[in-house]
Amino acid sequence: MLAVFEHEIARPPPEFGIHAGCKVPQSRPEMAELFAGEFPGSTFYNFTNGNFMALSHENQKPSYPRCMVVMDNMFCVFNGELKNICELRRHYGLSRHANEAILVLEMYKVLRDRAPYPADQVVKDLVGEFAFVLFDASTQSLFLARDGDGGVSFFWGMAEDGSMVMSDNSEIVLDICGQATAYFPQGCLYTNNGGLVSYTHPMHKVKAEVTRDVNGDPFSVFFHVDLSVRLPSIPRVGSADNWAGYPVPAAAGTGSAPIIP
Repeated sequence: MLAVFEHEIARPPPEFGIHAGCKVPQSRPEMAELFAGEFPGSTFYNFTNGNFMALSHENQKPSYPRCMVVMDNMFCVFNGELKNICELRRHYGLSRHANEAILVLEMYKVLRDRAPYPADQVVKDLVGEFAFVLFDASTQSLFLARDGDGGVSFFWGMAEDGSMVMSDNSEIVLDICGQATAYFPQGCLYTNNGGLVSYTHPMHKVKAEVTRDVNGDPFSVFFHVDLSVRLPSIPRVGSADNWAGYPVPAAAGTGSAPIIP
């Protein structure tokens, strides 16, 4: 699996920019040719400006099947397996024939159209080993995630032209991005509107660490959740904390309730 999107759609974390970039500068069409040459018979979905998603079943593990679904101008490639897919099918009103990619598309549509929960809470309901990339061509939105245990290999990086590159094959990403390559952090999701966040620890920041060689030059980057720093949260409306400092509402029959400024 390989997905490549220009910087205007997907903005790689700035820490990738400290590296020298790819071994040989490549355009997005050249990246597609590289994947097609490595995996003949791959299925390609091409978008504007050379952006694309590609899928190959070569060297696919039986326990981690790859599947791709296109629906309503949305494209999703899913690698892995969900253990609670039967429960989630019932929750989203899907038939028993719906696979994991269809489920993720339906989950995304709920978030996009009705948004009853934050994205991290919805992705947290996925139990299993997985990695997926979803692109909504109608809104130019990108959504990707990896399971909390890191059961499925998933890599990302930044190409010389600033494009974001995602694949379950480390060699492909290294050939395109060189040192600007890293594991996609487990238990995390990325959207081009919200950036990289942890859905297993949503109140903590995902931090990038840069390792250096013996000469002190940047060598690699990896991402992890910094449990020592808690992100500021927005108080819930109607919670006990929001009432702190305000007059206690009058009891029924004792007068009108106070006006809350």
